[in-house]
Amino acid sequence: MHLRKIAALALLVPFAAACGGGEDAPAAAAPATAEPAATAPDLSNAGGVAGAVMFAGEAPGAEAIQMAADPFCQTAHSDAVMSAPVMTDAAGGLMNVVVHVSSGLENYSFDAATDQAILDQSGCVYDPHVLAMQTGQTVIIRNSDDTLHNVNVQPSSNPAFNQGQPLAGMEIEKIFDSAEVGIPARCDVHPWMGAFISVFDHPYFSVSATDGAFSIAQLPPGDYVLEAWHETLGTMTQSVTVAPNETASVSFEFGS
Repeated sequence: MHLRKIAALALLVPFAAACGGGEDAPAAAAPATAEPAATAPDLSNAGGVAGAVMFAGEAPGAEAIQMAADPFCQTAHSDAVMSAPVMTDAAGGLMNVVVHVSSGLENYSFDAATDQAILDQSGCVYDPHVLAMQTGQTVIIRNSDDTLHNVNVQPSSNPAFNQGQPLAGMEIEKIFDSAEVGIPARCDVHPWMGAFISVFDHPYFSVSATDGAFSIAQLPPGDYVLEAWHETLGTMTQSVTVAPNETASVSFEFGS
């Protein structure tokens, strides 16, 4: 009888170890660390960036837009309206380049802009040709002409739309919820009419002026990557450090 009890106890030892009673049981996984919540930036010592976008080489010549297909468009201008894919001033300043912060703002959150962005159709051209705005911001697309336009906007990350505006004064209100650079807009009635809309989830962007100048203000101090986008020349990037209460100087140069 005594020997049978010893044998039974010997059989129970490996069974207990297999049920987790041994010292080699794996430890429970540590809980994942939560990412810090994004907050509004502290702008008490904000700086900024400013500079110019230049074009190296000889820009292609501008050509007069032929508007004779619509008598209203033809008579809306006393002089010919010139257009070119690359528009520069005499010093090589490149206009209509969207310069924006593409990296460095990941820990911040931003409210949508409360003012309205405006994309006008005036004299059978879009004004402005390049528009930059924020996600959640309302854009008013207006027909200021006494002729039919239609607004055909084809984003990749936002819903597309194509709406006619047969009467002067008509307006379309739209909001883009996703960031996207270079959304094309066109008028199918007037094939020369084209524009580009860029949408950002922050307020740190600028469109270069006729002399290529741009500026981005109220940036919290930090390290950033700036991206410059042009409709035909592509993109360029540059790293920049913004010091407290200072404006960093940045320049971009696109080649032919």
